[in-house]
Amino acid sequence: MTLLSIVQMNSQNNIEANFSVIESLILQSKAQGASLIVFPENFVCFAAGKQRETAARFEEIQQRLEQLAHQHQIWIVAGTLPCPFRPDGSVIEDGRVRTVSLCISPERTEARYDKIHLFDVQVGDAVGGYQESMFFEPGTDVVVAKTPFGNIGLMVCYDLRFPELALTLRARGANILTAPAAFTYTTGQMHWQLLLQARAMDSQCEILGAAQQGWHGEKRQTWGHAGAANSRGQLLDIVHAEGAQLITVPFDLAEQNAVRASMPLMQHRVLLNY
Repeated sequence: MTLLSIVQMNSQNNIEANFSVIESLILQSKAQGASLIVFPENFVCFAAGKQRETAARFEEIQQRLEQLAHQHQIWIVAGTLPCPFRPDGSVIEDGRVRTVSLCISPERTEARYDKIHLFDVQVGDAVGGYQESMFFEPGTDVVVAKTPFGNIGLMVCYDLRFPELALTLRARGANILTAPAAFTYTTGQMHWQLLLQARAMDSQCEILGAAQQGWHGEKRQTWGHAGAANSRGQLLDIVHAEGAQLITVPFDLAEQNAVRASMPLMQHRVLLNY
C-alpha cells in the first residue's frame, strides 16, 4: 500500500508566498508518509492577466520544484503552470500559453501534460463568462507517467467532464488519475465531488482531485474541497475546511486489480456507432 497526498490551496499572485505554503505542505505530506503530493491548478501563481509573465519563468519554477522533489524525496504532480512553448520546444507565437501539469520524481521531470479541454463557459458568478481559449492553446496528447507505485494518468480541471479522456488513460495503463483544479464556486458546488466519483467509477482508477479554494482577487471564487475517490468510485476523503489543507489517502494496487477483475468494464465495453 502507498500513501498519496492531495492539496487544497488559496493561491494568490505572490509567487514567493505561494512557495512558502507549497514547502509547508510537502513537509506535512512527508510527515504522513506519502510518496506523492498533488497540487492544484495555478498553484504557484493565481492571477488573471499574469499568465505570460509567469510563463516566462516556467523553466525556473520547474527547476525549483525538481529541487523540492529531490530534497524531500517525494513525487510531485505540479498542479498547473503556464508555459510559453509546446512539448516539442516550439514557441506559441500568438501570445497565448499552455496550461501544463508536470509529474516530477525525486530525480527529474518524468512527464508533461498540456490541458486538452479549455473552459469556454458561461457561469452565473461574479466573473460571468470564462474563455480560456483566448489566453491558452489546447494540448493534444494523452499522457501517462510511470511511477514505482502505479501509472498516473494526468488530467486538469475541465478535463473531468469528459469521460472519454479518463477511459483513454485507463486503456493506456493508468492506475491513478490526477486532477488539479480551480473549479468555480458555482460549478464546484454542483459537480466537483460527483465528477471525481464518476470518473473513478468509469475508469476504475483512483482519482486525486487537488483544488483551489476561496477568493483570488475581488471577483474569482473557487470551490475547493480537495478530494479522492477509489477504484470503486467511493469517496475516500474530502476537505471541508477553508484555506491550505492536505489529505492523505491509501492506494493499493493489488486491491485495484481485484476490483477490475471482479467487474471487467474494459473488456465489456461496446463501442456504439449511432
